[in-house]
Amino acid sequence: MTPAARAEAAIELLDAIIDAARGGGAAADTLIARYFATRRYAGSKDRRAVRELVYAAIRRAGEVPASGRAALLGLVADDPALGALFDGSPHGPAPIVAGEPVAAAGVAPAWLVEALAASGLAGDELAALTGRAPLDLRLNPVRSSLADVMAAVPGAAPIAGLPDALRIAEGAMLEQHPLHLSGGFEVQDAGSQAVALAAGPVAGRAVIDLCAGAGGKTLALAAAGAAPLIACDVDRARLSRLGPRAERAGATVETRLMNPGQETVALADWRGRADVVLIDAPCSGTGTWRRNPESRWRLTPARLDRLAATQAHLLAVAQPLVRPGGALVYITCSLLDREGADQVAAFLAAHPGWVAEPPALPVGRAHGAGWRLTPARDSTDGFFVARLRAPC
Repeated sequence: MTPAARAEAAIELLDAIIDAARGGGAAADTLIARYFATRRYAGSKDRRAVRELVYAAIRRAGEVPASGRAALLGLVADDPALGALFDGSPHGPAPIVAGEPVAAAGVAPAWLVEALAASGLAGDELAALTGRAPLDLRLNPVRSSLADVMAAVPGAAPIAGLPDALRIAEGAMLEQHPLHLSGGFEVQDAGSQAVALAAGPVAGRAVIDLCAGAGGKTLALAAAGAAPLIACDVDRARLSRLGPRAERAGATVETRLMNPGQETVALADWRGRADVVLIDAPCSGTGTWRRNPESRWRLTPARLDRLAATQAHLLAVAQPLVRPGGALVYITCSLLDREGADQVAAFLAAHPGWVAEPPALPVGRAHGAGWRLTPARDSTDGFFVARLRAPC
C-alpha cells in the first residue's frame, strides 16, 4: 500500500468506528481485524501504519468526529506534512478543500470533561487518560516464578510494591506464549492487580467475586489462596471463559451464572457466610480510555444513569452475603465520583454500623471513603476501590 492508500484505509476504518460508537456496534479492534481479514494484500507494515493512524486520530478527538476524514484531518492540523497524503491518487484521499470539517482536539466530550473535573481530574491528570497504556503481566505463583517470567519474556521487569506484577517496555503479543499457555502468567494491568489486594489476606477464606466476568481478579484471588472461591456473573459468554482459564492456572473456582435481578436467589445459600465479597462493578470505563479510546464516544448521560443504578443494585445484593465482621470490596475502573466515591458514601449512609477501612495499597491515594489510582500519578489504568467492614 502507498502512504496515501494507508491514509484512505484509515479514513474508511474511522468511519466504521464512528458509526459503531454512535450505534453501539463492535469495538475498534474488532473492526480493524475484520477490515484486514478481507484485504490480504495489506502487509504487516501496512496494517501497523494504518492502525497507528486510526488510533492517533481517535485519541486526539474528544467529541465524536463528523466523519473519518474529519478525524484524520485533525492529525493534519497538528502535523501539516500528513496533508501530502491527501493527493487524490487512485487509492488515496481526495485533496483537502478549504473549510471542510476538521475534528477538534480534546480529551472527551464536554459533558464528560465537566464530570471528570467535578471528580477531581484536571490538567495533566485529565490529559493522561488518553495516553498509551503499558503492557503488564501477573505471574501465577502456582505455575511459575518471577525469575521464570523474566527469563521467558524479554524486557519484563518487576513493578515495585506488587510482588506478582511485571511490565514490558514495549507492546508484545503474548497470548500464544508457551508460558502463558501453561498458566505461568496472565496479561493484567498493574492497577487491576493492585485493587484486588484490597480484599486483604484471603488464604483459606470464603470469597465471592460477584461480577467475575472472564475472571481476571478471580484468578488473582485464587492465586492468593482464597477457598472456597465463588465466581458469579450474569453474562454467560464471559463467565464461560473462566473455566478454561482456571484450569490452565491450576485454580479451583466454583462458577455461578445468575439471572439479572435475581442474584439474591442464586446466592441464598451464602447469606451471611462470606468472609469477603468483591464487586468489580460494570462501569463507564473512564479509567481504561488508554486501552479503549473510542469508548469516550460511546458513553452518554443515559448510559451513565443505568450503570449507576446497576452499581447500587450490586451493593444491595452483596451486603447481606457478608458475614458479621467480614469485608465488602467495591471496585470500578471509573474515575467518575458518581460511580465510585458517591456510591460508597450512599451505601454507608444507608447501612449504619458499616465502616470504610483504608486499603493502604502500594499505589494510589485516598479519595473519599476509598482509594483512587490514576494513569498520570500511578502509571496504571484508573480505578476506585473501597474496603467496607460489616458490623460484628
